[in-house]
Amino acid sequence: MTVTSLQTVNEFLSSKRIALVGLSRNSQDFSRTIFHEFLNRGYDMVPVNPNAAEIESRHAFPSVKDVSPPVEAALIMTPAKAAPDAVRDCAAAGVQRVWLHRGAGQGAMNPEAVRLCAESGIHVVAGECPFMHLPDTAWFHRAHRLIRRITGKLPK
Repeated sequence: MTVTSLQTVNEFLSSKRIALVGLSRNSQDFSRTIFHEFLNRGYDMVPVNPNAAEIESRHAFPSVKDVSPPVEAALIMTPAKAAPDAVRDCAAAGVQRVWLHRGAGQGAMNPEAVRLCAESGIHVVAGECPFMHLPDTAWFHRAHRLIRRITGKLPK
C-alpha cells in the first residue's frame, strides 16, 4: 500500500492549473462537484474527456497531452482500470503531480497506476479525496478528516 504524505497533498494543492481527467458529461456526477469546488477556489481547471468537446463552458481535451497551455497537475477520476493509461498520458505530457482520487469505493486507485507514477518520477497522491484536504471545506468532510486522523489513516 502506498502512503501519501501531507507534503505531497499540499504540493498538489499548490498547483494552479489542474486537469481533471475523467470529468463526466453528466452534471450530477461527483466529478462535477469536485470540479466546481476547485473552480470556486480559484483553480484553473481543465476538463479532460475524450468523449466531450466542451464541459461547463470550458474546452474539453481528449487527453492531457493535448492540453494547451499545459497543466501543472492532474486529478484522475477515471475508473481504476483506466487509471494506468491516464498516468501514462500525464507522464507523456510532463505532468509532475497526479492525484488518484478515491472517495467511496476504489475510485481511480490502481497499483499499476501508482507504480507507473513512481517509475515516471511523478509525485502521486494515492487514494485520497481532495475534499478532506481543502481548507474551509464542508463540515462533513472535516468530520471525515477527523475520523481518518483519529484512526491514523490521514496523511502525515
